[in-house]
Amino acid sequence: MSGVRTTTLADLRGSIERIETHADTYAPDRASLGHAEADAALQGGLALGTVHEVFAEGRQSAAATGFIAGLARRVSARRPLLWVRQDFSETESGALSMSGWSELGLDPRLLVTVRAPDVEAALRTAADALACDALGAVVLETWGETRQFDLVASRRLTLAARMSGVTALLLRVAAVPSPSTAETRWIVRSAHSPPSTPWLAWGAPMLDAQLVRNRHGPNGHWIMEWKCDECLFREASHSQPVVAASADRPHQAPTHARQRRAG
Repeated sequence: MSGVRTTTLADLRGSIERIETHADTYAPDRASLGHAEADAALQGGLALGTVHEVFAEGRQSAAATGFIAGLARRVSARRPLLWVRQDFSETESGALSMSGWSELGLDPRLLVTVRAPDVEAALRTAADALACDALGAVVLETWGETRQFDLVASRRLTLAARMSGVTALLLRVAAVPSPSTAETRWIVRSAHSPPSTPWLAWGAPMLDAQLVRNRHGPNGHWIMEWKCDECLFREASHSQPVVAASADRPHQAPTHARQRRAG
């Protein structure tokens, strides 16, 4: 048994080494976001079969959820999407709304959600799901700081995504970015919707999206509008971010999130 484990570990280490050695020459397929400047920075769009991270403050969880749902739609087209949520995320942010999903132009019939009791279970579920090439994408959503989300876990998800071609989208709410093997990293906040007619009180979905890590191109900062009918992002005609957090509400995870470690 020990010999089998040693061989398996050696194979895994070899696979990770090959990924990291050829990271700069690997040329994955890409899915256009529809936003011209963002697509240019991303060398044509979001890389498929890789890992992408989206970070947000706790009070910006709805904006980040909408953004990552849009990314998932762009990379998965009409294939099923598996959304793995840590229980604590649902406690803090609420359940995903299928009516809201439809209003964004997305098909609830293609969405499968899994609730995990803790971060370790969520990571295992996401890694296993990434091995299924019938999926279009896997979203892994966690809340707060957690020691389980280390570089080893990131490498494991990257390896699984690379082998199957399924894109992994990590939604990290109330967490601080740390070293990872992610292809891109975004920080997302809500933005003001443009003025609209009285019967469209909610306005168009507007997002303040900051690309802070891009392994194969420049970073960027844009106000994006999600076009619900076309299911793509566009340049905002009314680019006004929301008011910044006050001095006693920093970007870092809220105090209660730090005190109640998710893992």
